[in-house]
Amino acid sequence: MIVIGFDLDMTLIDSRPGVAATMRAISEQSGHAIDIDLATSRLGPPLEHELAHWMPKDQVDRWAQRYREIYPHTAVSRIEALPGARAAIDAVNRRGRSLIISAKNTSNVQLHVDHLDLAAGGVFGGHWCEAKADVLRAEGATMYVGDHPHDMVAARTAGIIGVGVATGGTSTADLLAAGADIALDSLVDFEQALSLLP
Repeated sequence: MIVIGFDLDMTLIDSRPGVAATMRAISEQSGHAIDIDLATSRLGPPLEHELAHWMPKDQVDRWAQRYREIYPHTAVSRIEALPGARAAIDAVNRRGRSLIISAKNTSNVQLHVDHLDLAAGGVFGGHWCEAKADVLRAEGATMYVGDHPHDMVAARTAGIIGVGVATGGTSTADLLAAGADIALDSLVDFEQALSLLP
């Protein structure tokens, strides 16, 4: 049985509209200016990393908590699945088990899974870069799919196939340079990645 993990933001879902709305609310409530276009152009790392660009370090945790509190109301309904996302998960589930592993907190990941009917066999939030590899190893994954160079680091660290998708801010060339075994324009082409499995 195959086990394949997927990143969430900009791999399975286009989270930019929801993140933009939530960041805008945080900017208004905190009084700190946030360049929304810039913030949404570099999704992937944990929220705290992004907020640290826009406010004093001693305020980051407070506003990260507030962001996560309002996110279900400001973001979820604005976010759609990316082309090929459901089909990719379904293709994995026909052959084994699909996982979603994200830096986003687990409860908000689950909201997207439920809202968009993404039939993942396991949901793991709060993991980024090498920490994703811990989940991949524990779950016996054979492949990890993501849009960010750090997702390729996770796959390499876990010793499994890394599949890059250029639906985020990273090109196929840069994903390959980051260690991807294959880089796709989108999950519409996911069957190409499945062909790498025995």
